Amino acid sequence: MPAGRTEVRGTVLERRTAPARVVPPPAAEAPLWWVWLAAWPVTAVFMLSNAATPLYVLWQRDIGFSKGALTVVFAFYIVGLLGSLLVSGVLSDRLGRKPVLLPALGLALAACVVFATASSVAALIVARLLTGVAVGAAVSAGMAAVTDVAGERRRRLGSLLASCAMVLGAGLGPFLSGLLSETLPAPTVTVFLVEMALLASALLVVVRMPVTRPATAGQGSWVRLPGVPRESRAQLIMGIAVFGPGITGTSFVLSLGPSLLSGLLGTTSRVVAGSMALVMFLAATGVQFAVRALRRRTILLAGAASTAAATAALVYAVHASSVVALLASAVLAGAGQGMGQLGGLSLLSATVAPNRLAEANSALNMGGYLLAGSLPVAAGFLSDAAGLTTGATVFAGVLAALAIAGGLVVATLGRRVAETS
Repeated sequence: MPAGRTEVRGTVLERRTAPARVVPPPAAEAPLWWVWLAAWPVTAVFMLSNAATPLYVLWQRDIGFSKGALTVVFAFYIVGLLGSLLVSGVLSDRLGRKPVLLPALGLALAACVVFATASSVAALIVARLLTGVAVGAAVSAGMAAVTDVAGERRRRLGSLLASCAMVLGAGLGPFLSGLLSETLPAPTVTVFLVEMALLASALLVVVRMPVTRPATAGQGSWVRLPGVPRESRAQLIMGIAVFGPGITGTSFVLSLGPSLLSGLLGTTSRVVAGSMALVMFLAATGVQFAVRALRRRTILLAGAASTAAATAALVYAVHASSVVALLASAVLAGAGQGMGQLGGLSLLSATVAPNRLAEANSALNMGGYLLAGSLPVAAGFLSDAAGLTTGATVFAGVLAALAIAGGLVVATLGRRVAETS
């Protein structure tokens, strides 16, 4: 009988109507302040990642090791990070963000203890290794958690805040470390006590964070090279092509920047070294807000150009003994990383489903950190053998070629990749 028709049955009037279609309510959207707060654990972990940078001159004085050994210590951070990325992205997508972030923050706290009591290169290597594992979880599960809390409607904001949290933490860490180590007693202990307090606050945020466990279980091995669905591979390649050279440039400044400052200024001031890192990463943060409305392909091309310009400024700085050029190189390197990172993350968050997003973030960062872990180490050993000027010049030439190649990759693939707004 047609819906809405009245039928008489005895003395009862019955009105038959078609059952109304039940529309599920939209998922509850977290308050905007939670989106910002969800980025804090990423910031706190990345503050630890570079907190040791201004302190290496103290450890070199007390323990005694070369520039090559210093870059090896830095490289073990990359080893821990890459090992973490093999697991943390897949675990996060299958078990949820919290089961990955909570142990990672525990490892970060353990790293602080090892740093604070370090009396050998081996101890520094262990501390950097633990830090790398924690950072690997932060760039996969932590950054994906920010996007999850932001929700579908604010997906682009989530990518922006996750990316900015990473670079802001990377800059605040060495600045705070340099400042505290110059003004308070027992610098290599005090810095990490403060960092432990910050990490403890991040732990509380993760416990209360409004994220849920995945609704569906993933497939495949639990430990594997992170990847993306076939339809998102072009976006991943574009992101790595720019983000890789960008983060390699900032890694060089972090590892050998204090040595360059010492040669150019004749100073070992930890505040100066930390300030240069802060300026570099403030540039990486600010540029992301400045370009966030541009097309992702345009952002990536600008990032590649900025990294290439940073290498030119670096060569001029070491040959002309110009502190201004060195700072310009750091700012341009920061901008290059920031735009490469934002462009890559935005492309992935726009095309990869939430249940693969942490793994996709792992893939992007693994591609970038593989380069960032190898090229600065080679430059460090070359600097020991042939001098800092030669090492920096050769590094700059190789990085410039990679940045230009990255721009060409984006220009070529970008014509075939339809961007989402």
